[in-house]
Order: sequence, then C-alpha cells, then structure tokens
Amino acid sequence: MKTLILVRHAKSDWGTEGLSDSERPLNERGKKDAPEMAKRLKKKGLKIDVFISSPAKRAKKTAKYFAEEFGVDKDSILIEPKLYGALPSGFETVIASLNDKKDTVVVFSHNPGITDYTNTLTTVHTDNIPTCGIFAVQVNVDKWSDFAKAEKSFLFYDYPKNPLAAL
Repeated sequence: MKTLILVRHAKSDWGTEGLSDSERPLNERGKKDAPEMAKRLKKKGLKIDVFISSPAKRAKKTAKYFAEEFGVDKDSILIEPKLYGALPSGFETVIASLNDKKDTVVVFSHNPGITDYTNTLTTVHTDNIPTCGIFAVQVNVDKWSDFAKAEKSFLFYDYPKNPLAAL
C-alpha cells in the first residue's frame, strides 16, 4: 500500500522587489498556516516515510514546518528540482522513481501543476488547491512505478480555510 500526500506550499511574500520567483519566502499568513496544517496532517495518524520538496524557498520552508511537527530532521527533506513548475507528467516521473521502501510520501510543490495533477488522480476534483492545501490518495501497489496506472482511493483534502476542519 502506498500513500501520496500532496501539499501546495504555504502563502508566499511578494513584497520584496528583485527576488526571483524561486527565492520568494513565506509571508506571515504562510508562517501561521504551515504549522497549523502540519498539525492537522499529524492528527490523521499517518507515519510519514519521506518529505520531498521543490527547491523553491517557500516550498522548502513549508516542508520544514511539516518535518518539525513530525519530529523529522529538516535536513532529511529531499529536494527535487523537477517539482518546481511541474506539469502532471513531472509529478508522475518523480513519484515513479521513489524508493519502494517508502510507503507514505509527502510532496511539496506549486500551482498550477499540483492542482492539475491532483485532478488526474481520482474523481475528486478541485478548481484550485489553495496555499498550504493538502490532498491525499492511497494505492494498493508495492512499487511506486506502478502508482500512475493503479486505481487510487481518495483519502482526504484539507486547506487552511476549510470550514469542515473544526468539526
């Protein structure tokens, strides 16, 4: 059984002129949302085997908040350049190459690719995964290389302003 958890990076700061897109940091809301969403994910009781992030500063920082909540060394977060600006096919490539010993993986990336990719996974669709939104699926396979063609089961979808989160 493999579990894939996709997380869009938390809200970024557009206020510093001259920064490249990949260097934009989190803004104050992002710094508040990321730890909160990490707590919500932890409450799901999943054992995370690996955190993988786009190399963009805002994605890496979001991943660090999650790793901290799970008691994982932030230096163990894998950085995957293919996740920056990834199309659905890019996500598929990264996922197919994952270590089969890792059963539950969290991937931190960006829109529009992360929304486009999630919409290829199950019949649960969204127009937009908001910043720090989490979308999770599960597949009954032993190898990540079999993930793309396997039938996926929707697990959950959550985001910072989710009105159902308090229930």
